[in-house]
Amino acid sequence: MSNQPMQRGQQWLEELLHLSSLPTRVEATDTDESQDDKPSYWLTIDQTQLTSAHIQTLIGPEGTVLDAIQYLANSILNLGQGEELQASYTVELDGYRLRRQEELRAMATDAAEQVRQTGQEFEMKSLSSAERRQVHTFLKECDDLETESRGQEPDRRLVVRLRSQNGS
Repeated sequence: MSNQPMQRGQQWLEELLHLSSLPTRVEATDTDESQDDKPSYWLTIDQTQLTSAHIQTLIGPEGTVLDAIQYLANSILNLGQGEELQASYTVELDGYRLRRQEELRAMATDAAEQVRQTGQEFEMKSLSSAERRQVHTFLKECDDLETESRGQEPDRRLVVRLRSQNGS
């Protein structure tokens, strides 16, 4: 299997950063995971030549700028591509995504425990669509729980509840 989508992602992000006058490179890695049957790649921005202000600006408040760059990458890089060339891209900088993944995993675990103890559904607010997708994935392994997204952006929430006994 060719790594053409991975190289396309790396080149696209390096060009975006170059156009933004940011002196940096991008390392692309295959995650050996797939999302929606697409290969998944991490595009990690090399921070060695960036100032702390550059890093803070690129991540943005609560990761909003990094989320926007990631959304653009996934939209633009998959636009007009055949299924065999489509991929899922995660944009990483300064360990933000890894730290956030651990926070989301802890939040998902806490929500699951609370739902199991109380029997009441639990709403998780203030998550981006990518973060909601991650929590759905984390909790998919729990046979006794189900998740759904509810509401409209920007007030869309992830709901965790006990799975109904009739198998639905």
